[in-house]
Amino acid sequence: MLRRHLWIVAVSALTIGVVPVRAETVTVTIEKMMFSPAEISARPGDTIEWINKDILAHTATVKGDWEVVIPPGKAASAVLKATTSVDYYCRFHPNMKGRISIPSQ
Repeated sequence: MLRRHLWIVAVSALTIGVVPVRAETVTVTIEKMMFSPAEISARPGDTIEWINKDILAHTATVKGDWEVVIPPGKAASAVLKATTSVDYYCRFHPNMKGRISIPSQ
């Protein structure tokens, strides 16, 4: 009986004060050949949405990992899977650069 009681206390201690973290959507606007804001903070599971207000297509590319193509006048998004901060750029316009910072736990 004592063992069962200790197990219940241990499980209760693990669940008290636990608040589920909700995924968020972080928006980046592309305008005048720039990502704005150029640096964002997001957590794994968050959705990053790029809104392209330019008349040219752009990408959000992490070299060797992933790429999102954003057509002119449209939006595109991706769910963040990275667990460390990443730098990205537009493959069509390499001078366009952005950063997704992952806060430490």
